[in-house]
Amino acid sequence: MALSVDQALAKAKQLTKQGDVAKAEVLYNSVLTKFPKNQRATKGLLALKGHQNQRATQPDDSQLQALITLYQQGRYHDLIDQAGTLSDTFPRCAMLYELQGAAHTGLSQFESALGMLKTALGIAPNSADTNNNMGNILRQIGDYDGAMESYRRAIKVHPHHALAHNSLGITLWETGAQEAAVESYSAAIGAKPDFADAHNNLGFALNDCGEKQAAIDSYRRAIKHAPNFAEAHNNLGNTLLEMGAVKDAITHFHTAVALAPDKAAIHNNLGNAMQETGDRPKAIASYARATELAPDYQIALSQKLHQLSHTCDWDAIEADRSVIAGLGTTNQQVDPFNMLSLEDAPERHQQRAKLYTDQNYPQPQLPLQPHPAIKPKRLRIGYFSADFQNHPGMYLMAGMLAAHDRAHFEIFAYSYGPNSEDDMRHRVIASVDVFKHVRHMTDIELAMLARRDKIDIAVHRNGHTKNARSGIFAYRAAPVQINYLGYPGTLGADFMDYIVADKRIIPDGDEIYFTENIIHLPHTYQPTDNQRTVSKRRISRTEMGLPQTGFVFCCFNNNYKISAAEFDIWMRLLAQVEGSVLWLLKSNQWAENNLRQATIARGIAPDRLVFAEKLPQAEHLARQSLADLFLDTFNYNAHTTASDALWMGLPVVTKMGRGFAARVAGSLLTAMNMPELITETEAAYERLALDLAQNPDRVAALRQKITANRTTAPLFDTDLYARHLETGYQRAYGRYFEGKACAQIIV
Repeated sequence: MALSVDQALAKAKQLTKQGDVAKAEVLYNSVLTKFPKNQRATKGLLALKGHQNQRATQPDDSQLQALITLYQQGRYHDLIDQAGTLSDTFPRCAMLYELQGAAHTGLSQFESALGMLKTALGIAPNSADTNNNMGNILRQIGDYDGAMESYRRAIKVHPHHALAHNSLGITLWETGAQEAAVESYSAAIGAKPDFADAHNNLGFALNDCGEKQAAIDSYRRAIKHAPNFAEAHNNLGNTLLEMGAVKDAITHFHTAVALAPDKAAIHNNLGNAMQETGDRPKAIASYARATELAPDYQIALSQKLHQLSHTCDWDAIEADRSVIAGLGTTNQQVDPFNMLSLEDAPERHQQRAKLYTDQNYPQPQLPLQPHPAIKPKRLRIGYFSADFQNHPGMYLMAGMLAAHDRAHFEIFAYSYGPNSEDDMRHRVIASVDVFKHVRHMTDIELAMLARRDKIDIAVHRNGHTKNARSGIFAYRAAPVQINYLGYPGTLGADFMDYIVADKRIIPDGDEIYFTENIIHLPHTYQPTDNQRTVSKRRISRTEMGLPQTGFVFCCFNNNYKISAAEFDIWMRLLAQVEGSVLWLLKSNQWAENNLRQATIARGIAPDRLVFAEKLPQAEHLARQSLADLFLDTFNYNAHTTASDALWMGLPVVTKMGRGFAARVAGSLLTAMNMPELITETEAAYERLALDLAQNPDRVAALRQKITANRTTAPLFDTDLYARHLETGYQRAYGRYFEGKACAQIIV
């Protein structure tokens, strides 16, 4: 049956779409034969010729699909060869150049890849996909500005291009523009609501901005859309861990490990979570697995070594002894605190601190506020800490906070730790002018709060310790910022102006190991509280598990500070002092077992070790009267524990080391006017301890001297210490007010 004109034209159009050009041409020509002036037939024939020309510029679909299959198989060289041959025949086919660009990218041949994509864009400049791919390569080679320009071109062409929005977000985040990254990720999700990668990336950016709960919600949405998304489970685990939801974090880490068992970072993060539960062997096992998968994974290795220190597994530590010096000193950061007990090397502690700070706190400082025209009559001092509660640092600081001269200083406390309601929290609140619980605030919000509060000197009490929040200081909370007390060493940060120390802690010449300028106090850097209470409850040796008679050596330092070097000496002392025992702080069952085994291996009966259970601070102080001699550890001295012992009249024998952490007890003994208890070598330390143990009268004389000095020596003169610290504060602020650079201050 003959077709009408309309039917013939419709059929020709359909045949053209189907690629049957010959039949379509016959139909158009048949219409024009009868109706030479038919516009629709004329336009259709012209379009058909254009379509024929276009078809001649690109391979057929099967050829293109074959190239795509080569890419999916990772056969990049074959793809480049075959696509290159086809390009000779079809030089105007942008897809061929784009596929070659993808293959060169797979081979990390980025310059060649860029060349191919530029050719593709020369043919089809409005290809959103090609612009997005160009951006991905530029981002990989570090050209972030070029990458963002390419992504924005893709978005201009295709406003709902989810991949381009997501890629732009990644680049913004990598350049520190977290808020803009959040907007781009949100746009990607708006374009593609089930885009799991974008939800995961949004969560990461929100977490980086301090919006923890919003981050958790985003990670959960990513997992909803992609239940087997290992990275999202891992990221969710990390944020839950930061929020204290340890059990839920472990669940997600286990899921992530099951989905991606060869990812070292996930095993490391699981180790962090197990550490929080106190299950140190499981934490060690996770860190060990991470280092098996990635032998140069220094964060995991340092964490493993620190946990081994907590369990006193010195043989396992010794197996990695050769790598300890290099950890965290070149291009991989480690937690600087973990390394303090493993070696006494101030030059490397500084390198680790600097690298850690550089990699964790890259944010630019906020512009300084206008310089004051008039010097404040009362300096506003802001103490920032996670530890305003029953904590060793507060046992030292509480008296000093109350002793500050309110005529010249106004004291603010910013607490970002747990919202504790213990006695120390109430005492701190009563000792300061303003107390603010700010745990919910982000670092930048806290820095801005301090500026609104017109803080003149911001004091960082945590340093490189748990929950430190150094980002507050990186943003610059105050014109003068001071590293104080919490971390025994430099923070390696150009945003910290000063560190409080003394000439015993940092002797002349050792300033080179500190990026801060030093405020040298005249006696000791460490505050003490001369109002601390001691339990009046009568505590007996029997109650504490000690023998009725015999010399009691003790060390109430945390077990991770003990190394084989000290322990060898301690065992030789037990061997030479009949009936003596060593009284240690009970930390965990694995340390206790390893210490007992180490005792047996050195020929000493294990029952000569006695482990002290944790007690309230007042009772812990009281029981120290049962000991005869406190034996200090080497790389990381007694700090608060040495102050506690001296407050109770208990002699402390120490050995001066090289770094800050290894010189603290010597600083305290100097301020106590007890230099005779300070030694310089392990041999001298051992000789002195043995001599004292074999001469009870000499120990009694030392006790009497310490007790007498408690009321006359500088160490426990809290008011005097506060005046000296305030002098340091005044001089540091004075230099700022006068427009002078920071410099060493000797009080």
